[in-house]
Amino acid sequence: MIVYGDHAERVDTRERLAELAEGRERVLAMPPGLARHAALVGLFVDAAGLAQGVADALFAADGVDRPSEAQDACLAILLPLAAAVRTSWDTGFESIGVLPESAAAAPLPDTVDVRLPEGYAFYALYPEAYIEAARDLRLAEPLRVIGIRSIGVGLATLVAVALGAPPPVTLRPVGHPFDRRVDVAPTLAAELLSPPSATYVIVDEGPGLSGSSFGAVADFLERNGVPPDRIAFLSGHGGDLGPQAGERHRARWATARRRSADAEAFLTDHLAGWAAESLGGLDAPLEDIAGGGWRRRLYADEADWPAVNPMWERHKRLARSCGETWLLKFAGLGRIGERRLARARALHACGYAPEPRGLVHGFLVEQWMDGASPLDRAAVPGDERMRMVAGYLGLRSRLFAASNAAGASLAELLAMARFNTLRSLGADRAAALDRWRPRLADLGARVKRIETDNRCLAHEWLRAADGRLLKADGLDHHASHDLIGCQDIAWDVVGASFDLDLPPEALAAAVERAGGRRPDDELMAFLAPCYLAFRIGWHRLAAESLGGWPDERRRNEAAAEAHAARLGRLLDERAG
Repeated sequence: MIVYGDHAERVDTRERLAELAEGRERVLAMPPGLARHAALVGLFVDAAGLAQGVADALFAADGVDRPSEAQDACLAILLPLAAAVRTSWDTGFESIGVLPESAAAAPLPDTVDVRLPEGYAFYALYPEAYIEAARDLRLAEPLRVIGIRSIGVGLATLVAVALGAPPPVTLRPVGHPFDRRVDVAPTLAAELLSPPSATYVIVDEGPGLSGSSFGAVADFLERNGVPPDRIAFLSGHGGDLGPQAGERHRARWATARRRSADAEAFLTDHLAGWAAESLGGLDAPLEDIAGGGWRRRLYADEADWPAVNPMWERHKRLARSCGETWLLKFAGLGRIGERRLARARALHACGYAPEPRGLVHGFLVEQWMDGASPLDRAAVPGDERMRMVAGYLGLRSRLFAASNAAGASLAELLAMARFNTLRSLGADRAAALDRWRPRLADLGARVKRIETDNRCLAHEWLRAADGRLLKADGLDHHASHDLIGCQDIAWDVVGASFDLDLPPEALAAAVERAGGRRPDDELMAFLAPCYLAFRIGWHRLAAESLGGWPDERRRNEAAAEAHAARLGRLLDERAG
């Protein structure tokens, strides 16, 4: 099934350098404390993204990783920031040391593509956890640190600073996702392999389904004479390699020296203290409601629980303070979380979301709606559902322009839909989608991308105790770890029409009456099978990964079957 996708933002390097300089001044003007530390980490994340974008731009031009003045200039900004993060962390946020001037000492490409750092955006991967994990390795010197791009640029810099190692080198694994390799120029290889007695630390998030990125770097080192006992791994979790790992990589991983920056352990140690400082104390320990645990508070009967994938959900905790209950949900570090806070405030101001209190080092704090219940479509008349959804989507189409954020092209959506339909319904129904291929260019000219919700599911609409209907979790699905990204408002209209049992044409007209842009009818007709095919793929992939959660697996299998049946009926109706 095709579900996943990567997102990148096109960044003007001069503008990013100016933003780094402004951020430096803001941090320097802040008093010591958690808020300043969080701002410093955000500055570090931005500098790491710039370094990643520059390195990848040069790799794309050369076809290999090689030394360059531009990369050295980015590293000259990033290393002191990493040292400042370490100092702030070690001193309980009291000191940050000396911050660098945010100016590159060598020319940079005019624009670069900065990839969304998934760990910082989705999985509560904290740079500070890598500092702690690196110190636990206790390796023999001399040390060399290798970061795996994308996110490994910043993480490797932190590890090098924590270990007192020389500046790190970063590599870009390429090739099939389950069989990566690294292409290293001879000059960089010679630099990496010196001195011959070095011990190596390979740094990244993951490992994922195959661990092939870690394996590709280790393969390069071993081919060049580095013995396995002088190769260590620092990863984002302490588990085994995924099911697509080769036996050689699996055997190496099982015996290698490694440490992990485990998010659960890190948050267990630190989040309650951060929350208490922000909220003015806690009345009780934090309650973990991630992994679908929130359903226990919203549904009286487990039989009514919607399908989720516990492994893909954000970290969530409930905090009780001064008699009130607050939801702490991981929203992202630095500008990632700040953008989501801004959306939360805009939606709340217009009556569509709970009240946000602010950010606590990557966690969005918003009011927990005690007494709220998921939308019961049978209990809420269609005209009320129509007004609610149309007003919400009209607001999104007005307020949340996509700027330069990425989203799947119509050709990519068609390829996804055809593949997922083929796997679920067979070749004949998949072939029925080919009629759209000649129309893609014309349809593409009609697309006006916004930061779409992408999940107008019934269980994400809440009936508050006072009767209001609110949209939960509407901040960031356009930037999720899937291929959809920012789309035309037509994508949300189609999705809501399926998930909330609303006629799509009537909903489109209602969105226009609510002040939004009316979606193109033909574009909606194209996106309808694409939406259902994506939902099929999402639930099937979830089911395949949930062998340890049999009840969740059954829920996802049932959801996939329901979407497949609906897609089959849609395609048959159009064929007839």
